[in-house]
Amino acid sequence: MSGAGMSSRLGGLFRNTGFAIVLLIVLLVVNLVLSPARFHPAAWGALIGLSAPLIGAAAASAPVIIAGRGGIDISVGPLMGFVNAMVIQVLFLKAGVSSPIFLVPAALLIGGAVGAVNGFLATIVRIQPIVATLGTYLVLTGVTLTILPAPIGPAPGWLKAMAGTWSALPLIALFAAWWIIRRLPYYDQLMAIGSDDRAAYTAGIDVTKVRFIAYVMTGLFAAVAGLMLTALIGSADPNIGQAYTLIAIAAVALGGVSLAGGRGGLVGAAIGAIDIFLLQSVLTSFNVSTYVLQITYGAILVAAVILTAVQERSFRPEEI
Repeated sequence: MSGAGMSSRLGGLFRNTGFAIVLLIVLLVVNLVLSPARFHPAAWGALIGLSAPLIGAAAASAPVIIAGRGGIDISVGPLMGFVNAMVIQVLFLKAGVSSPIFLVPAALLIGGAVGAVNGFLATIVRIQPIVATLGTYLVLTGVTLTILPAPIGPAPGWLKAMAGTWSALPLIALFAAWWIIRRLPYYDQLMAIGSDDRAAYTAGIDVTKVRFIAYVMTGLFAAVAGLMLTALIGSADPNIGQAYTLIAIAAVALGGVSLAGGRGGLVGAAIGAIDIFLLQSVLTSFNVSTYVLQITYGAILVAAVILTAVQERSFRPEEI
């Protein structure tokens, strides 16, 4: 890649995520002051493990949002919980399957299948995405509680070992997949339909197909996030996945991904997720209640949407 191209990409990244990057630096400094031991380099492995499911959930939420037309998938959190329950309760404890050679593809198959159902409902049946994924949210929550009424464990040894420094491996795999996607014609088509699907359709892009693939991609990424969540808790919990749904969307918006579609990427979503993780750490240091955390997430989401709108107007070419 030429120097000019690299500078252009870095400039675009900072334009989209500049606020999130500045906030990350500020929150990191505050955390270092408040909890120097927790953020010592020797503890970074544990921190990566703690933050990995949120980063994965934010990355999973991004493709559908980038695809535009209100494509917010609120079933990401329950899908993570469903993968957690299926891997531990059904495949490991009941079926006796413990090898990653079988468990990882099975989790990906589950995530891809759920993503395909969401894509079918939203792009072919043309149900409003938030309504379609709300239905999936409720179904997944109910099925998860049916097969796993109460927390149970443990997880396979190799999966529990992924809770620390090794949790970076699924994240690396996830972002490597996105790096490959960015170099395919599909990526340009995805950004085009997110920006203006009518113009993209006129240009010959199969809008339905591109959006459908985005939902499948979100399902696959959510399955990876579900595995990271399983590694973190080392067991199965039917109620833990739902908590990631709205936090992930807030992280995506904070990371400069336009909720209108066509702008942003997984790097910005990851930065937004890290910001929220660091903010959680700061508030926890002050013994803030979970209710205040919920208020904070809502405020972050609203502020991020407003900031994104201001950025879009600032960098939009003047109309003649």
